[in-house]
Parts: sequence; structure tokens; C-alpha cells
Amino acid sequence: MIICRGLSERSSVMFYENSAWKKHKSCGTSSLLPMTPKNPQQWLQVVGHAGSFHVGEYGTLLKKFCEGEQQCYLKLMKDTLRPFVPAYYGVVQRDEQDYNMMDNLLTHFNTPAIMDCKMGTRTYQEEELLKAQERPQPRKDMYEKMVAVDPEAPTEQERAQQAVLKTRYMQWRETLSSTTTLGFRIEGFRKANEECHTNFKRTKSREQVSEALDNFVESNTHIVWGYLTRLKQLRQVLETSDFFRTHEVVGSSLLFVHDWKGRTGVWMIDFGKTVALPAPLTLDHRTPWVEGNREDGYLWGLDNLIDILADMLPLT
Repeated sequence: MIICRGLSERSSVMFYENSAWKKHKSCGTSSLLPMTPKNPQQWLQVVGHAGSFHVGEYGTLLKKFCEGEQQCYLKLMKDTLRPFVPAYYGVVQRDEQDYNMMDNLLTHFNTPAIMDCKMGTRTYQEEELLKAQERPQPRKDMYEKMVAVDPEAPTEQERAQQAVLKTRYMQWRETLSSTTTLGFRIEGFRKANEECHTNFKRTKSREQVSEALDNFVESNTHIVWGYLTRLKQLRQVLETSDFFRTHEVVGSSLLFVHDWKGRTGVWMIDFGKTVALPAPLTLDHRTPWVEGNREDGYLWGLDNLIDILADMLPLT
């Protein structure tokens, strides 16, 4: 779900108390890393469910607590990928709700443009697929979602039942966008002028994706160069990261940010569906997925994204 709106509320929770961070008892760290206090900026929620995020104090962001995501961030803080993810500061409470506290990645940008790209060739876990297969129950709600996008998609049997199986819906949904054809898809973006684009469900071809990316950067080759450099650095680190080769990274995004000064940044975000693999299994993240091999196609998608951005630059 893409939400393009400004969040101007200030968090009512004080995280800085007696020169130390106030932390939740389940944080799992002896102390939280100190940071230079910054005035909280307006934070733009680009992806996620309304109410899942709040602006924290001192340049932080609060995201509704997810234990799986917490465990990923704790590991990532010790991995070579640390420079490519938001710095993580533990778990805090706000209005009796637990939140993971991390850096607000927009703090150092002026009126930023922001884009979310969902990485990989599937956005559902193998575990989700297995559960759906174990209890095959036709779903009318998913049938309605399917015909709303493509009235011709249901089979004769599905049309007669006015319902589809969850496994069928999950796999069909991924074929609509560039998730299956390129290994990533644009979830949405918002330009600095507040122009918001979220209708990418049917953006599938390389040409369509390139056109959307060019729209996002407004044909600015300096911005493209900045993103391309960062993505190549990320790819190099991913290929040697212990965390990456031992985790199935599903439903994770790359957050792209740039501003009118030409500053650019890309970070990996959203690890709620990322799961550790049973030892000694590892992934290369490029092998095509077949049920059971746990491959997610993340690096294959990153390869394609890098190639598309490179093709947007003038020939030299």
C-alpha cells in the first residue's frame, strides 16, 4: 500500500532523558547509541500502512514493532551492510505501543523526492505459499481483486465459483508488474513538488520502467549517476555479506532519495518478511526461484535496475 502524504505530528514520547536514551526492556542492547539532537522534520510516508510510522525526536523514525524486523536490524548493525540500512536504536514505547526506532533517512535532505522499489521476483514467503496450499480455500475477496485489475484473468472454473485460491492469486499478482520480468517493481514515488505517482501495478516492460524512472529523476543525469554509483556499491557489498547469503529477503524495498542540491541516497528498508535460512543453506539471490529453493531473485533484480539506469545515461 502506498501512501503519499506528509506527517507533521511530533511524537509525544521523549526519547532523550538524563543524557541517555530511554529504551524498552526488550531492546536487547545494553544502551542505545547517542546521536546529535536534530529538530524533527516532516516525514513523508511513502510505503506502508497508515499508523505504522511516527516521527521520533532527534532525527529518528518510529516503525510499528515487528520482532522479525527487529532481529534483522540487530544482525545488520554488525554486518557489512550496515551503511546501506537505517541505523537502528532499539525498541521504544509510544502510547503503550512498541516501535522499532531507527534513523529518519530524510533528515539530511531538503524537500526530497522519494521512491520505493520492491526488490525480488516474489513478494510472498515460501511459508505463506505452503500454508495456503495446506488449506486450499477459494477466496471471493481475492477473485474480486483479480477481476478489478483484469476481468479476463480468472479461468472458467474460477468465474463459475466467483472465487480463486490464495496460491493462485499470489502468483498471478506477481506476473502483472515487473516483479517477475525484471526482479523488482516500482511501488510509488513522490517528487519534490508533491506530485505523487503510485499506479505501477501494470508497469511491466523494461521500457515502461525506464520511462517511470526518468520521470522520477526528471531526466537529471547527475541524479542518475548518484543512484548508479550507490547501487553498484550496494551490489558489491551484498555479494559478500554474511547476512544476505543466509537470509531469504522477501518484500524488502530500496528507498531512493534525492533533492534539488543533487544529493542522492539509496537504502535497504522493510525487513518484516526477511527470514533466516536453516543452516547450512545459503542463497545466491540470482538463481530462478522454484518452490523449495528459497531463492528470491534480489540480486537479479538489482542487476536489471543498474542496467536500466546505466542505459539512461548519455553515451560517452
